[in-house]
Amino acid sequence: MTIVVSDTSPICYLLLIDQIDLLPQLYGQVTIPQTVCDELQADRSPAVVQNWIDRPPEWLTIITITVDPDPILAPLDPGEREAILLAEQLAADLVILDDKAARQIASARGLNMIGLLGILKDAARVGLIDLATTFERLRSVGFWVAPSLLQRLLAEE
Repeated sequence: MTIVVSDTSPICYLLLIDQIDLLPQLYGQVTIPQTVCDELQADRSPAVVQNWIDRPPEWLTIITITVDPDPILAPLDPGEREAILLAEQLAADLVILDDKAARQIASARGLNMIGLLGILKDAARVGLIDLATTFERLRSVGFWVAPSLLQRLLAEE
């Protein structure tokens, strides 16, 4: 079984564009640390996100971890920090992160990563979504990415 750990923002954006089912379709089970669950439930989270995490699907596992202070992870937000630590503890096959600093730290620690755009690209590759339409929906909900990157990803399709 593939072990996949996610941070908060990829789940939020997949919910906002109504594509959360891509996670179980691509990976089966996904695990998040309790801190990510807490961030999804936060008052500042959109209602669709709060409602979803209040009744998490069967394919989502939530794990509380104990965290020893790690100065290398200190600059990251709590969800990113715990996603990296949980991925290490579970010897995860993949960790889903979008934040550049978190990705750099995870890479330096030998973790395999994917971001939201990579998930969407993989989903398009297996025929689950239309990439151009999905990128447009993502931009419409406030996800910012350099237009040149989107064009490059679309050209690779």
